[in-house]
Amino acid sequence: MQAFLKGPASISTKPVAAKEKSAAGSSGEGKRTKPIPWVEKYRPKNVDEVAFQDEVVAVLKKSLEGADLPNLLFYGPPGTGKTSTILAAARELFGPDLFRQRVLELNASDERGIQVIREKVKAFAQLTASGSRSDGKMCPPFKIVILDEADSMTSAAQAALRRTMEKESKTTRFCLICNYISRIIEPLTSRCSKFRFKPLSDSIQQQRLLDVAEKEQVKISNEAVSYLVKVSEGDLRKAITFLQSATRLMGGKEITEKIITEIAGVIPKETIDELLLGCQSGSFEKLEALAKNLISEGFAVAQLVNQLHDTIVESEDYSDKQKSAMVEKLAEVDKCLADGADEFLQLMSLCALVMQQLTQNT
Repeated sequence: MQAFLKGPASISTKPVAAKEKSAAGSSGEGKRTKPIPWVEKYRPKNVDEVAFQDEVVAVLKKSLEGADLPNLLFYGPPGTGKTSTILAAARELFGPDLFRQRVLELNASDERGIQVIREKVKAFAQLTASGSRSDGKMCPPFKIVILDEADSMTSAAQAALRRTMEKESKTTRFCLICNYISRIIEPLTSRCSKFRFKPLSDSIQQQRLLDVAEKEQVKISNEAVSYLVKVSEGDLRKAITFLQSATRLMGGKEITEKIITEIAGVIPKETIDELLLGCQSGSFEKLEALAKNLISEGFAVAQLVNQLHDTIVESEDYSDKQKSAMVEKLAEVDKCLADGADEFLQLMSLCALVMQQLTQNT
């Protein structure tokens, strides 16, 4: 009886196991073809691929050749290659095998209060760096702690880092990355070699975007590439993200300047000109209708403030006195919006002052 019961069970398990294997195989294939964002796909793999940051690349190359690496402080606008540069350098220094053991990366999404600095970072820094690379290349006798977005750390956490940087200098190098160097306390900046990352030049950005477009077989006009560079304001990460979004939207068709305008959330020039004409008309009802229309179309007032600033400063139709009054109001509105004020009320306040300045001499 038992043999009879065992028989079918043993037979039935084989196809199930085969099914499981095939399912596991198919899921493995699915993982292999999993799409990743272009920003990560085209992130520099080594220091030579980093664009437009010659001084930093020169220092890191020396350390790759065997020279000692100082504590580093990278600062500059977003999307200029700060994190990519140190990660590429760390991969070259330690190789793929030792990279995970030798590098500790913490950014703003991680808990980085004073307790974490005292415990996690200190414990990692105190570990002795040992082991050699599998490919036989020379491996430096230190570890790297990368603190990304260090300007968002509290002053107390930054102060707790000072002593660790000094005590563990034999075994650990620190790399602080931030957008605003003024938010890093003086004792930390004096312990690091400072490098400013410049916004990428238009020609470098255009070249990188055309390379990505060619590799991804994207059809894009030269005017669209130039406009993409303009709206990204030196931020290559933003430009590549916009390019990928536009590609998905168009589905193989050519990307034009109009598509980039829609994706980037840029307010069309005609809309801004219409708003300024409404201000010159002196009619508050007309101005209110234009403001309501602008909000209902989903345009961000913060974006309008940036574009209006450029339009007013570059225009030759206004006197210096008018420009100074309007730009001062733009600064006030920008601060209020950052503090969470109502967009429509701030837009009306701005338009009312612009109307007052443009109609007082007529």
